[in-house]
Amino acid sequence: MNANYREYLKYIESKRHSSINSGIEVNYMPSFAFNFQKHIIKNVINRGRSAAFVDTGLGKTLMELVVAQNFVKHTNKNVLIITPLAVAFQFIKENDKFGITDIEYSKQGKFTKKVVVCNFERLQYFDPHDFDCVILDESSILKNDKGATRQKVTHFLKKVKYRFLFTATPSPNDFIELGTSSEALGFLGYTDMLTKFFKNNEDTISPQSIGTKWRLKGHAEKAFFEWVSSWSISMRKPSDLGFSDRGFELPKLITNHNVIKNTNNMVEESGQILLFNKIKKTRKEIASERRTSINELCEKAVDLASNYDTSVYWCNLNKEGDLLSKLDKDAIQLKGNMPLDEKEDILLNFGNGNIKKLITKAKMTSFGLNWQHCNHTVFFPTFSYEQYYQAIRRFWRFGQKKEVVCDLVYSDGMKRVVKSLEVKQKKADKLFNSLNSAINSTYKDTTKKVEHNKVDLPNFI
Repeated sequence: MNANYREYLKYIESKRHSSINSGIEVNYMPSFAFNFQKHIIKNVINRGRSAAFVDTGLGKTLMELVVAQNFVKHTNKNVLIITPLAVAFQFIKENDKFGITDIEYSKQGKFTKKVVVCNFERLQYFDPHDFDCVILDESSILKNDKGATRQKVTHFLKKVKYRFLFTATPSPNDFIELGTSSEALGFLGYTDMLTKFFKNNEDTISPQSIGTKWRLKGHAEKAFFEWVSSWSISMRKPSDLGFSDRGFELPKLITNHNVIKNTNNMVEESGQILLFNKIKKTRKEIASERRTSINELCEKAVDLASNYDTSVYWCNLNKEGDLLSKLDKDAIQLKGNMPLDEKEDILLNFGNGNIKKLITKAKMTSFGLNWQHCNHTVFFPTFSYEQYYQAIRRFWRFGQKKEVVCDLVYSDGMKRVVKSLEVKQKKADKLFNSLNSAINSTYKDTTKKVEHNKVDLPNFI
């Protein structure tokens, strides 16, 4: 066997997922956990690799810590919990309540405890071979099939035996995005899932093709959700799993639509002056509409937030954030180019109540953080339902004692964007309903197994 062939085999081996037969038996369960939490914990531990789609405020932090402790006790090896920015501190804080002491937050890849918590942004400092179990908190970060973070995390997980994904939103925008979670767990790959359950209008298996629209095969819809439930468990409220919802009722959510008339974008490219602002359709038109209405939108947002002691502005453009910080002197702006430590410090101080008004972007800080101390937010909508849902659920969650007010602020030319969010809301509800109805189903893979004969290598290899 020559050196080139050995290198090729080594390369192929690096692409393979580590093997696993099953999970383990539960060896630790805190008495103070709710019955539905115990059910989910047992379910994922017994599987060894699993996703838990559990809504906000239902105790995912506790569940993840208990899962980690079970595998520490079973393997006596390290467990890594990967979280969004600033959420790691919440794990340490919550952990103090549960009495688990063998845990630490690591920023540079160095650790001395069995359970290690780090941020997605710092994953490059860690070696997957140091861990026998990895838990992803808010794993919907994997939803983008071409995203750099998704590729980095999936590659990291490949060499880890036990893997768990926890998130509140299992890809509500499109069912096919569940394939990235399956691939990260080491089950059916993203493209393999497409060919098995989906068809498209381009008659191609390439998900990157421009204009390709994927949809479930009519006869495969039931089988698809049964397959997803074979490696996941889903719950929006305890009754989804047959438990009581007592103590887990959401507070009232008040959504106000503040529509600003934009008179700055009333001239078409032909030079024709419009009597009414047109509803923008293309991304180029929407981007122009957003840029030309910044002043009016920010002024309205600050006016709305002035009625509350604590509030969060969710903007999209740097110019919006800069203007909001000028108009509201009490607000602190979180910027993407800030050092990670500075971002964490701002988020911690807002969570502790030291900062009263926060300006941020949903794509940066909408995942995982618990801001029950705040019950008002101003949101500048985009086409991303997931960002909107996650941003609102920082406040509107089980455990919130007050009604939550969400002020949507947008121009009259942006109504199509808001309509899109409403459509995606229905798709998200359908997804959860389909998953929940398939929870107790038994899925059997009927794919024919292909027999591979031994390959005779040529003499020169």
